[in-house]
Amino acid sequence: MKEWRKTLFGREMMFQHGKVAKQSAGSIWARFGDSIVLATVNVSDNTVEGIDFVPLTVEFMEKFYAAGKIPGGFVKRENKPSESGILSSRLIDRPIRPLFPKDLRNEVQVIVTVLSVDPDCPTDVLGIAAASLALNISKIPFDGIAAGVQVGYVDGEFVVFPTTEQLERSKIDIVVAGTKDAITMVEGEAKEVTEEEMLKALMTAHAAIKEIVAFEEEILAEFSVEKMPLPAPKYDVELVEKFAQYVDLNELEKRVFIRGKQERSEMADDYYESIVEKFFEENGITEEQREEYEIPLKEKYDDLSKSLMRKIIVERGMRADGRGPKDIRPITCEVGLLPRAHGSSLFTRGETQSLGIVTLGSQSEEQIIDTLIEEGTKRFILHYNFPPFSTGEVKPLRGPGRREIGHGHLAERAVKAIIPSEDEFPYVIRVVSEILESNGSSSMATVCSASLALMDAGVPVKKHVAGVAMGLIVEGDKGVVLTDILGLEDHWGDMDFKVAGTKDGITAFQMDCKVSGVSEELLRTALIQAREARAFILGKL
Repeated sequence: MKEWRKTLFGREMMFQHGKVAKQSAGSIWARFGDSIVLATVNVSDNTVEGIDFVPLTVEFMEKFYAAGKIPGGFVKRENKPSESGILSSRLIDRPIRPLFPKDLRNEVQVIVTVLSVDPDCPTDVLGIAAASLALNISKIPFDGIAAGVQVGYVDGEFVVFPTTEQLERSKIDIVVAGTKDAITMVEGEAKEVTEEEMLKALMTAHAAIKEIVAFEEEILAEFSVEKMPLPAPKYDVELVEKFAQYVDLNELEKRVFIRGKQERSEMADDYYESIVEKFFEENGITEEQREEYEIPLKEKYDDLSKSLMRKIIVERGMRADGRGPKDIRPITCEVGLLPRAHGSSLFTRGETQSLGIVTLGSQSEEQIIDTLIEEGTKRFILHYNFPPFSTGEVKPLRGPGRREIGHGHLAERAVKAIIPSEDEFPYVIRVVSEILESNGSSSMATVCSASLALMDAGVPVKKHVAGVAMGLIVEGDKGVVLTDILGLEDHWGDMDFKVAGTKDGITAFQMDCKVSGVSEELLRTALIQAREARAFILGKL
């Protein structure tokens, strides 16, 4: 058994290995203050065929005994993950997922189990470092060391890992994760702070992340781990590279740079089908072999499309739908669509559309909250629904997925800032966002439709709140910040950067970054550009 201790941010952080969960590929017992989590990682022996992504699942297991509590309700045991557990699993998943090799096809499962809870030391943030260490000491291919911190802004000072008492007075509450080189994830809310205050919070967070990463590096220096080899491809790699010769970039540009999402997709698919058939015939690939080449050839085609789109954005300043980097898609707003609802709105921005509905209720209808560290009631609730028809797809209808819960939580944090106090408006407020169309940033469209519907319902909000998703394309030493990104730009870009707020400041913030080394100046540019876009959208509401 090995144990490592270090005092960080006024509290002791401890990691332990070799005492528990020894049959896992990697396990770390982590403690910060009185919070304790166990991070375990395991990998399947066989690869999953027919997929083009890393089959990673992250689970955050909340145990009520960790807080000295017995679960409420009729069944006195933990069941499926709670909403707070799902949000925590996403906080851990997002910073570690980019560090896996993109061609890993073995199932990987990361489980972070909460064993003891100290309200002043967040277990999900501790879980990021614990999962990072567990993956690094395991045989699972993993390239990087990640850590996370929580940052507040209390009485004009930035505080790393603020106490619960400090958070109540804080103007900022964000969780930031990353490596020693870059911030890779941000999630949080604020009380109408300026862009400069938010930027300073991010820089404070990254400095703290570097301290935890340095501690992890000291620990990992004691390990020498042989990583499992990635499976050799079953297809001829050189032949797949040769496929690029069949793609006419001028023809590809005509099919990528089209305003409509569905038309663009259909045109790109038609061109792919025409050239892949020719490729198969001219290179003697039989019907039996074609299945092995389907995914790698499609990935190659997508890579070529991605490179072309990025190059044209950087060199010409032109985006796939013809806009410039700062242009926002056409916006329309309507209210009062549903006669029996207390308030309703339809917010449409390009091909993204949110139907917002507000229902008002009595105090007896408040949401009961019973989590590991929180008990009480909640009078403002926002739910986000993303049905498959919003993207023209066919999928089974089940309960809300992790993505829907995460997007709804972000929008709720953004809108919460304008909700009147209980003394001003003693009613329960439920907002539902039905996404009817989606092509980029439906969570920010939700913020806008919610703001409109609240006013339509007669809720005495004093100002509107709006949100916008920003993107980033970095090619060499050039970086272009994009306003109001499409789904395509989110998928092929380097950053998804959502900012919501009022005319007076930022109320919610989320970022996922795929590149290392986004500079402070580039982040400042993105924040200022987002402020300009937010002001434009607020003018439309």
